[in-house]
Amino acid sequence: MNTILLMILLEPDTYIYIVWGVLLSLTAVLVLAWMYYTNRRKLMWGLSAAMLLLWATFLYGSYVGVNKLEVKHVEVAFDDLPDAFDGYRIVQFSDVHIGTLTGWRHKLMERAIDSINAQNADMVAFTGDLQNKVPDEIFADTALLATINAKDGVYSVLGNHDYPMYLDSLDDMEKYMTLEKRMYIDENIGWRLMMNRYYRIRRGKQSIVIAGMENDGDGVKFPQHGDISYALYGVTRDQFVVMLEHDPSSWKRKILPHSHTQLTLSGHTHGGQLSLFGWSLANLKYKENSGLYNVGERYLYVSDGLSGVVPFRIGAPAEITVITLRKKQK
Repeated sequence: MNTILLMILLEPDTYIYIVWGVLLSLTAVLVLAWMYYTNRRKLMWGLSAAMLLLWATFLYGSYVGVNKLEVKHVEVAFDDLPDAFDGYRIVQFSDVHIGTLTGWRHKLMERAIDSINAQNADMVAFTGDLQNKVPDEIFADTALLATINAKDGVYSVLGNHDYPMYLDSLDDMEKYMTLEKRMYIDENIGWRLMMNRYYRIRRGKQSIVIAGMENDGDGVKFPQHGDISYALYGVTRDQFVVMLEHDPSSWKRKILPHSHTQLTLSGHTHGGQLSLFGWSLANLKYKENSGLYNVGERYLYVSDGLSGVVPFRIGAPAEITVITLRKKQK
């Protein structure tokens, strides 16, 4: 217990919370004092209770909720899955935001990687947002990330935070070099980064396609670089395709109408980070924002991810997903 308290006190974010807490508390004291002296005491007690609840929620989400991790198991069955891939296990993780997982929160990443490796996966899929803003955040943990392993390897795509879109002070050449540095990290740790390309995984004479698009967001707030025609160039319609795409909005906008992809894996939404009774603010922007969705026999899984730029989670714990492919029995 003493160790945990010491880690919290040494964490830089703690002092940010303290400053905000002092400012909000002073404001609350002034408001409550005014209510007391103007004889609005019932309202004063109601406001006091509401503020205590908000503070309890804030502290829980910032120090307890962010440290929760779930391993979810999902089975998806297909008519056209090759027989040799019945039972094929894909472990998906997403949205690491490694710049946030520092100090005492770093243990979450270590636990997540231990959990990934414990699944004995056929392949591991990372669906974007390894960093918050710059590749330098990642370098201290490249050795740890390189320990992630699976029989057929680790496949990855970039998320919106992996692009230099939040670095307004850089010129075009500096942004290009920053992106090159970010892409090199995946190669250096042994991941197969898919920038609108695909790989074929074989079992004897049968195979499936693992494809990946660049981030394909709305093109306004989030980069829209996904080129599905290029990503699947040479893939015939009788082949089974698993597509990695960071932004789930691309599924209905581009993947469903312009390909025959059977399974898409995405992240990006973090499950809203605060979810109450299955509803979060992510529902306002994304119809597909957490879990499994389907249109006919074509599926999308949206991971809640591991972290976020803001270290806060309630009702949407960090997740690792074990997706098992099944052949439908006729």
